Amino acid sequence: MKELFAQNALAQVPKILTLQDRNPHSATYGCFDRNFWHYKIIDFPSGMSQEFVWPLALAYTLPIEGNRYFQQPAIREWVEAGILYAARSAHPDGSCDDYFPFEKAAGAAAFTLLACMESYRILGLENAEMRAFFARRASWLAAHHESGRLSNHAALTVLCLELAGRLLNTTQFDALKESRLATVLSWQNEEGWFQEYEGADPGYHTLTIGLLAQLLELTERAEIRSALERAIQFAAEFIHPDGSFGGEYTSRNTYNYFPHGFEIAGKWFPQALEINDRFLGGLQTGLAPCYADDHIIGHHTWSYLLAYQHFAAGRPVPSPRPDGRVHFPNAGILVERRAGTVLYLALNKGGVFKFFRDGKLVASDTQLSLQVQQKKLRNAVAHLVGNYAFTLGEDEITLSGRMGWAKAKGMTTFNLLVLRAIMFCGGRFNPDLVRKLLQKLLITGKSNAPFTFRRTLKWEGNKLNVSDEVTGESWEPVRAAGIGASQTSIYVVMSRTYQPGQLQPWLDLTSQIKELAPGAALCVQREL
Repeated sequence: MKELFAQNALAQVPKILTLQDRNPHSATYGCFDRNFWHYKIIDFPSGMSQEFVWPLALAYTLPIEGNRYFQQPAIREWVEAGILYAARSAHPDGSCDDYFPFEKAAGAAAFTLLACMESYRILGLENAEMRAFFARRASWLAAHHESGRLSNHAALTVLCLELAGRLLNTTQFDALKESRLATVLSWQNEEGWFQEYEGADPGYHTLTIGLLAQLLELTERAEIRSALERAIQFAAEFIHPDGSFGGEYTSRNTYNYFPHGFEIAGKWFPQALEINDRFLGGLQTGLAPCYADDHIIGHHTWSYLLAYQHFAAGRPVPSPRPDGRVHFPNAGILVERRAGTVLYLALNKGGVFKFFRDGKLVASDTQLSLQVQQKKLRNAVAHLVGNYAFTLGEDEITLSGRMGWAKAKGMTTFNLLVLRAIMFCGGRFNPDLVRKLLQKLLITGKSNAPFTFRRTLKWEGNKLNVSDEVTGESWEPVRAAGIGASQTSIYVVMSRTYQPGQLQPWLDLTSQIKELAPGAALCVQREL
């Protein structure tokens, strides 16, 4: 089964190589941002792209059956070129940009530092320029604190500082590394999950598990092992019966699954291997999400290759999950298993859910959505993170609250010019403030819309009945209504990827809206 990890990862290598400028005489030799060096449609290279050296370095070093990249001299040269381009395109302090000039993005800086240092190590490179770059970037990361609580970034920074100290043979990062580790561990909720912006996202949670597992291998810290055990037990609840994982009922709407941490932890915590084996079952039947776009293709590629590398030989037989209800009140998620069915329900997102029967997805539901004509066409949704009222009965669950306006801010020529002007003037001196404002605009917070909803999920025998009711002062401005399988309304870099479970038709309710009298309620009844 471990070959599945390798095959899926190696299938991405041709695209990664296509993204790289592989011409040694080019001024951008080694750059992986094809939009910059080839198409020339952006004015700076995304620093995150240089992370792609790591999957190439792993492909070069791992003797996988059928691996045409193994020990190929050209691959080694292109990895070296990628590391050097990361160094030469960075700001003088070692930081880099991701979305806009002078951004100094902590996530991009940390991901690429980890990728470059690990590539340097496994290829056995010796290069003074690269080492000087590692020192500058690690020093910047050690002193920088980004806005928002992103546990995966915080864990990534700790791992980078640990590796930089070892590679550079220095203790200068030790104190700040300890402080950052304490922060990461403090962000773990008592339910086992790590904070990601507004709550629990099982997908990003698997990345944090992977990074902490790598750190534990290096340090053997008891507090990290304890945190990992709780984190893995939480993650185990979200591997679906068909082997898929996560989705729109989580805080950041991701289908992320980073398997390498489960293989590393599986050496001393066998339950972790059960999770990977269930995921491999879905991978075998083609249920893995697609992350093969130009910006995020690297993350899962290197994680899959690490999972192959660390794959444990002795594996427990996955045990059946007992029927019953598991409620994570702090995460705002409920999981209920009964009579061959499983319901994953977001109590903090208005009742967004996934429903499985006999191991197959029956319904993925991201709640009601209305297109409303005001000064411009706006989208009112019931799936934004919020503090909704709910009641949990033995056979009936009811949720209610106010709908919110979807975040739909797009980039225009004017907005682009304004952002560039801000960054080239005063913004470059306080990029974190700009980032914080963009996070508020695109990700966090909720603005109420003039509609209320009530959703009831009721068990009748082995059937689940779903009843929805939406009310508003007037239906006249509503142009369309419906329920989708994968609708989301905040910006998250790893969300809105394709996953086969999304192959469900849009439930169009527009005709019902047109028949409603003022003040009447839109009512929808379904039996699953």
